[in-house]
Parts: sequence; structure tokens; C-alpha cells
Amino acid sequence: MSEVTPIVYVVDDDASVRKALNLLVESAGWQAVTFGSAREFLSCVRTPAPGCLVLDLLLPDLNGLDVQKLVADQADMPVIFITGCGDVSAVVAAMKNGAAEYLTKPLQDDVLLDAIRNAIERSRAELRQATEMRHLRARFASLSRREQEVMALVVSGRLNKQVGGDLGISEITVKAHRGRMMRKMSAASLPDLVMMAARLRVSLHRAQPNALDIRRAPPAVPPSPAPDAFHPHMGATRRCARPEAIVFPESMLTDASSRAARCSQQPSSADVKR
Repeated sequence: MSEVTPIVYVVDDDASVRKALNLLVESAGWQAVTFGSAREFLSCVRTPAPGCLVLDLLLPDLNGLDVQKLVADQADMPVIFITGCGDVSAVVAAMKNGAAEYLTKPLQDDVLLDAIRNAIERSRAELRQATEMRHLRARFASLSRREQEVMALVVSGRLNKQVGGDLGISEITVKAHRGRMMRKMSAASLPDLVMMAARLRVSLHRAQPNALDIRRAPPAVPPSPAPDAFHPHMGATRRCARPEAIVFPESMLTDASSRAARCSQQPSSADVKR
């Protein structure tokens, strides 16, 4: 995108202002496209290039703030407001909605050029990020559903053996899927893959349907005990889900306590020697 000439869109109902801004923008090496009304600008087809919008606040058909809201989804086109009146409430509203700058007329050439230059750099960054995200989404879409499941588990910190247990496949198969997934994603390392997943918002809760909740939850109701088993020598034996607690008679506990007390009163070997 840096090789494409940036485009500065100018919307102002004053023909003299449009002419002056057209000359100023072109003198800086950018392309200027001017419009006399908001509707004329909104009906035009944008050229895919970095740029910005120099927008008059007061227009005959639409308010500049309304135009800003209509192009709010175009993050690669920052808005620079210009106006002949310094309305504080309008300034606050424009900046709150993400305006790059708010300048009052008469405009100073160097101030306006600096604002346009910063806006163009911001536009380049947005376009570059959008291109990277398109490529990243395309690489992720090229993964098979199983590879997406493996990726979701790997970036969550699961080891190959654990991934195999979660998906019901062998560790060798996990390694094969993981290798292909890393190559398709162009990930040089696990931290690189984790960063990609963070940008794609890939996790156990956001992948393909089968990768959303791979680990099975334990049953809410415990299974019923198995039927009695028959041993040829011992007869019928009961299989218990868990061993029952052993209850000792109180007399046994009392005798054990007495023996422990007597042992503690006997002299130690060190006392016998003395």
C-alpha cells in the first residue's frame, strides 16, 4: 500500500475552499478528490488506497457529524473536521466518535498538512492490519476440522498426549496433524501460533463446533453398581463402587489409647543410660 498514492477526500460546500485545498494537497504529493456535498461524497466509489477525509462540519444536506457516523465502519479513512465556528459540543462529539483532528478556519497550511500526514499513516496501518488479517483467516480456513481442533487444544496449553486423549486419537496422529497445522499457518513456533490464535480469537470456546468443547464432562449421575459377580470358590461377591468406611469398636479405640499413654510414660533409652 505504500506504493499507492494516498487520496485525500475533501467535502466542503465552498468552492473557493475546495480549490485551495485541492492545490495544497497536490503540492504535498497526494491525490485530491473534492465534493461539494455530503451525498455526492457518499455516492462515490472509493479507490483502495490509504487516505483520509477532510470534512466540513456544516454542510447544506447533511451534518458533518452524521457523515462521520456513516463512514465509521471504514477505519482506514480517518476524518479531519474543518469548520468556521468553534462549537465545543461539536468538537467533543467529533473526537468522541474517533475524529483524527478538528481544525477551525482560516486553516494554517502546515497544521493541516501535518494532520493529513498523520491521518494517512493511520490509514496505512489500518490497511496493513486488514491485509494481514485476511491472509491469517485464509490460512486458518485452509485447515481441516481436525487440524483446527488440534490447534485450539495446543494453544490452550495441552500436550500432545493430552490432545490425543481429548480427541480420542493416538499421540502419533496428533503429531502429524500438528505438523501440518503449523505448516499451513506458517507458524515458526508455539508462541507464534498462540499469537495467531489470539488475533483469530481461537480457543476451546471459539473454533469449529467439534473444537468448542472437546473434553467430555463427567456424568451428572454416578453409574449404578455392577451386578453381583460369582466366584467359583467364594460364591457371590458384591462389587462396590467405592470401599465402605471401616468403623472400629469403641473398646478397641480405648485400649489403643491406653497403650499409647503407657508407652509415652516409659523412660527412653537415653534416660536408662543416665
